[in-house]
Amino acid sequence: MNNIPTPPLAGKRALVTGAARGIGAAIALKLAEDGADVAITYERSAEKAEALVAEIRVMGRKAIAIQADAASADAAKAAVERTVADLGGLDILVNNAGVLFAGEFCSQPLDEIDLQLNINVRGVILITQAALKHIPDGGRIISTGSNAGLAVPFAGIAVYAATKSALESFTRGLARELGPREITVNLVRPGPIDTDMNPADGALAPTILPSLSIARYGRPREVAEAVAFLAGPGAGYITGSGILVDGGISA
Repeated sequence: MNNIPTPPLAGKRALVTGAARGIGAAIALKLAEDGADVAITYERSAEKAEALVAEIRVMGRKAIAIQADAASADAAKAAVERTVADLGGLDILVNNAGVLFAGEFCSQPLDEIDLQLNINVRGVILITQAALKHIPDGGRIISTGSNAGLAVPFAGIAVYAATKSALESFTRGLARELGPREITVNLVRPGPIDTDMNPADGALAPTILPSLSIARYGRPREVAEAVAFLAGPGAGYITGSGILVDGGISA
């Protein structure tokens, strides 16, 4: 008699943006562990993306890596279409691609401002719109927000915080629109997570660490666990909401 439980995401197809490394890679791996076939997008880290795809395929899942500019409407549409063609559909969209530039707003270069707005906000809106042509009733849309989208605990991230605040409103508005189809729309809100974008030994660490309840940076896997919960069957009545994974910096 076979008593092996069915993975909670068995038969599901997921697309995770910005997933060659860091939080995105951890999310892709966790969704695959839970039974999903996974497509990931990346912009420059082709070798890391292909290594991740190989790791997922070892689990017996389908996996593909798609090079895409996260701020491009054409790239967003192409990434979704490729996912649907190769995986046979799309049930879960994880909007993870994002950038952070810290520094005084008064002297922040325009290219840094534009890139944060274009990737963190415009890119999420574009790929979500493209994905909704394929996501069935009961699907999942999950975006990587930030604790800074609710409250800004230190100076130097005004534009980044504004982009993540925009995702809060977008999530709530879209949840209202998609509720009749039981497509849930939620956020995870990481705090300081040890990644290339915000390393635990980086320039921001001395400012951040004293504000934490748990006196360490978080791990990408800890964010991935929250995403997997929101993607799973147990979160079917959670929408327009989010989970803080921030070590208590918002407490």
